[in-house]
Amino acid sequence: MNKNLLSIAIIMLAVAIIFVNVKKDSPSDGNIEADSVDITKDESIPGVDLGEVQEGNTAPDFTLTKLDGSEFKLSDYRGKKVILNFWATWCPPCKAEMPHMQYFYEENHEEVEVIAVNLTNMDKGKDAISKFVNDYELTFAIPLDEDGDIGMQYQAFTIPTSYAIDKDGVIQKKIVGPMDEAMMKSIVDGID
Repeated sequence: MNKNLLSIAIIMLAVAIIFVNVKKDSPSDGNIEADSVDITKDESIPGVDLGEVQEGNTAPDFTLTKLDGSEFKLSDYRGKKVILNFWATWCPPCKAEMPHMQYFYEENHEEVEVIAVNLTNMDKGKDAISKFVNDYELTFAIPLDEDGDIGMQYQAFTIPTSYAIDKDGVIQKKIVGPMDEAMMKSIVDGID
C-alpha cells in the first residue's frame, strides 16, 4: 500500500473515532468541547519530533502557497493571536467547524487571525478546495499543504486539529476535534 493511501486510511479512521466521540460527548446545547492533547516522551513517530509543537514552544515557522497563488508565511502574523487549523474537504467534523470559524473570524479578525491549512496531499485537489471555500464563503487564509510536511510537523494526525498561538508566536493550546465560536472565544481570551 503506498504511503499516501496508508496516511489517508489512518486519518479517516482517526476522524471517525473523533467524530463518534464528539457526537457521544457533545452537550445538549450544541457546544463542542475538546481538550488539549499531551504527548508523552514514550510515543514516537518516525521522522516527526513530537516535542516540537508542544504547548509553551514557539510555533515552527513555515511558508506555503494559498489558493490564489500568493505566499503565506506563519511568522508574518507575529503580534497577533492566531488560530492555526488543519483540515480537509472530505472531513465531516471539519465541515461542521468551518461556519463557526468563519463567523468567529468575521467578529474577531482585528485581534485574531484564523489560518486554515488544507491538507492538500490528502484532499480531492485544488478544484474541490476552491469549491468548498466558495460554498462556505470562507474569507480567512487557506494555505495549501501540498506535500503534507506541515500537517505532519504539526501532528495533524486527527483532523480537525488546531493550535492557539499567542502574539509572540508561542503555542498556548492544542485542540483536537471541531470547535465552535464560544470555544474559540474562550481559548483566545485565555491567551495573551
